[in-house]
Amino acid sequence: MWLATEEIPVCYTEDIARAHNVTKLRISIVQYLNTAPLVWGFTNGPLQGKYDLSFTVPSQCAEDLRTGRADVAIIPAIEYQRMDDLVILPDMAIASKKQVRSLLIVSKKPIQQVKNFALDRSSRSTQALTRILCSEKWKIAPSFFEAGPDLAEMLLQADAALLIGDPALRISLGIEKDSQTGPEDQTLCPAATLGITSSELLYVYDVVSEWQSLTGLPAVLAVWTAKRDVATPEVTADFLASRDFGLSRIAEISYDASLELELAAHAIETYLRHNIDFSLDPENRRGLDLYYQHAARLGLIPKAKPIEWVDMKAVTANS
Repeated sequence: MWLATEEIPVCYTEDIARAHNVTKLRISIVQYLNTAPLVWGFTNGPLQGKYDLSFTVPSQCAEDLRTGRADVAIIPAIEYQRMDDLVILPDMAIASKKQVRSLLIVSKKPIQQVKNFALDRSSRSTQALTRILCSEKWKIAPSFFEAGPDLAEMLLQADAALLIGDPALRISLGIEKDSQTGPEDQTLCPAATLGITSSELLYVYDVVSEWQSLTGLPAVLAVWTAKRDVATPEVTADFLASRDFGLSRIAEISYDASLELELAAHAIETYLRHNIDFSLDPENRRGLDLYYQHAARLGLIPKAKPIEWVDMKAVTANS
């Protein structure tokens, strides 16, 4: 791993440090592979040691920020609408343009026939996205319940299951050779391919592909957020620098992840380069706005509030 050769001073002001009674700002980070490029500068680059990092599942990142255990967090996009006094750091996200491969619905029957649905409890944004798709695209109203990310156990209790993150990516990569295309362009694969003792075929749906088919827009899944007093131009510049450092080292990240996840490095690199988009470009922002509109219409959030961004002009002037 690349290590820092010099210490970099903390950028935030003494007033903020006193207000939080900590020596370093606390960052809550999703522990999945797809966040690695955003935080590589903090974990393996020139910003290493500058912030206090913790790693957990997406839903817990939101709780860390909500309860004050974190000062900055990458949270499920839906959670921005459920918390007050937050700003979104600019031009950074976990998003996907067309196909994500790490957000999957696996079903024992065609999705239009599903009556009950197990939702990965690690998720918040994708749970909401799944509910939107059920209502708006598939015109179904199944019962939903949360469960741990154990596909076999989930499918014992439900017709369909939502899986997110590295477990879902492992499934996507694992079924590539044994899958086939169904009559409505869904992916079909033998249950045994997914380690399930059954002779049946399972239906696999990529959540972002389904959203893109419904709306024609990308899906924004997670965003960096902070309390307004924390999101100084200096802090924001550090997060942008960490992202840029990570994006310049995708091959290194992929190799390291391949050892930990026991997956092929080239497959991980393809995923990070082509399935995940780390920006908040205008198209992604439109997708995020539309997502909030759908969520509000279904009562998953209150009326969608306007998004507040950190001022990029101030960041540029201070960088």
